[in-house]
Amino acid sequence: MAHDVSVIGLYILDVLGCPVTKIPDGGNVEFIEQIRLTVAGTAGGTVVDTAKLGLNSLAVGAVGNDEKADWVLSTLDGFGIDTSAMQRIEGVPTSATILNVRPNGERPALHVRGASDHFDLPPDLYEKVFEAPIVHLGGTGLLRKLDGAPSRVLLEEAKKRGCTTTFDLIAATAETAAIVEPMLPYIDYFMPSIEEAMDMSGKSTPQDCADHYIGKGATCCVFTLGSDGAYYAHADGTRLKVPAYEIDVVDTTGCGDAFDAGFICALHHKMQPEDAIGFAQATAALVATGLGSDAGIVSFEDTLRQTESLKRKPV
Repeated sequence: MAHDVSVIGLYILDVLGCPVTKIPDGGNVEFIEQIRLTVAGTAGGTVVDTAKLGLNSLAVGAVGNDEKADWVLSTLDGFGIDTSAMQRIEGVPTSATILNVRPNGERPALHVRGASDHFDLPPDLYEKVFEAPIVHLGGTGLLRKLDGAPSRVLLEEAKKRGCTTTFDLIAATAETAAIVEPMLPYIDYFMPSIEEAMDMSGKSTPQDCADHYIGKGATCCVFTLGSDGAYYAHADGTRLKVPAYEIDVVDTTGCGDAFDAGFICALHHKMQPEDAIGFAQATAALVATGLGSDAGIVSFEDTLRQTESLKRKPV
């Protein structure tokens, strides 16, 4: 059966602890309630969530050749994700992060860059990867070998083959704009956080940011605005600002990746823009109610019900 989506980019093993109120002095111990391992990253977290939402998903990225790689690949396999396009790279560790999740949901991180810096997509995988109607590239900014011209070539090839392309990044700064802007003509849905969008463009409002990126070739911008909701702007002139859902936040790890997964799922089901944003927001909201980048997501049907029962924040 053909894949519904190919998810390319940053794959990370997250080790999360919650709640962390302080790091112990010296060699002392503090006791916490939960420690959890998850497959995360702007591609890894997204592909797990698309699979949990019922999409036939292809994982495309790299791990090392260590015990962390074994766990990442077996976990992806356990979710029914096709890992045949995942690379194991000798001599480097699997990318990994230790996250100390505070009671308010903040998550200071310690990160090993690892295998994702050595990942590239060889042409002999194009047929497999671009068979899917939707191609997501996630993790620009932490994909040292793929960032820049190789990513533009990848997205251009996806468009030549008739794919819908979605895109997200990580750790964006003003300097990241030079990497991102050449890719914009090949991106159908440009999906950074508003902070990243502002940092790269130098603009101060969602509308101005969207005008900037659409003017440089993106077909549509979908910005996450944190507690202010989401903003959708299409080259056809459609503009939507949708309030956030009211939830009790446990951990915000992976909320952006979950939003991406929810929006990709909505594209697969051909939802109208406002419904697609609502579904993506519900997916992200569910993740924020638990620990880790896939917490709270059960299925497409359950998430769809959540969009009907969750309450919006007042405008």
